[in-house]
Amino acid sequence: MNQLLADPLFASFAIGAVLLAGLSKGGFGGGVGFVGVLALAQVSSPIQAVAVMLPILCVMDLMGFWAYRKDWHRSSMKVLGIGCLIGTVIGMLTFKWMDDQLIRLMVGVIAVAFFIDFFRAGGEKAAARTFSDPVGYVLGTISGFTSFVIHAGLPPVAMYLLPQKLDKRVHVGTIVVLFFMVNYAKILPYWWLGLFTIPNLSISLILLPLAPIGMFIGIKFNHLIPQKWFMRASYTILFVLGARLLYEGLKSFFD
Repeated sequence: MNQLLADPLFASFAIGAVLLAGLSKGGFGGGVGFVGVLALAQVSSPIQAVAVMLPILCVMDLMGFWAYRKDWHRSSMKVLGIGCLIGTVIGMLTFKWMDDQLIRLMVGVIAVAFFIDFFRAGGEKAAARTFSDPVGYVLGTISGFTSFVIHAGLPPVAMYLLPQKLDKRVHVGTIVVLFFMVNYAKILPYWWLGLFTIPNLSISLILLPLAPIGMFIGIKFNHLIPQKWFMRASYTILFVLGARLLYEGLKSFFD
């Protein structure tokens, strides 16, 4: 896999994916960690791609946690955090039998349906609402599971947080702190599963210096964008990510 970065097309795609992941994580709380997985999976196995991205995401999470350490929603964190840890354990125990295309399909359907429901309920004019704790536990569990398998844990978390219409910095901070916990909880299971091979880690180290650049741009961007446009951008990101996952999942059934 070390030879992959010698390919200019692959190198450009990988560099862009890491920068985009940093910008998204710093400015919107994340959600495109799986973009790096998709990029690397074009020329390697999805399992290798997932392993390569985790150290990079962990460095981004460390920066994000420091930037948003005082700005996160405690009650939401408690509910989602418990669910995510349960989902992480499930992901660890079932990882070797997982069909990543089926996971993409499941998350994609949920995310797109949530986007449609947002406009059906009145869009930005709809009153803020909070889901019950059991719903939060379920969404958190799905998020932890899909995050473990393909680094695509944002859509279920966004489904829980966006209807609450939190302040944009608190919204982003809650996601950042949550996935700081989730991604670091994945390190030992990934090692136990044998994913941290020397070739995988060497690619991570080469791409690692790009992580703080993307994060810095994203954090600055969060200060500049108005709340209204932040909500619109967040829902758009949710739809785009969900549609992409849905497309990848459906495509696998026809190939």
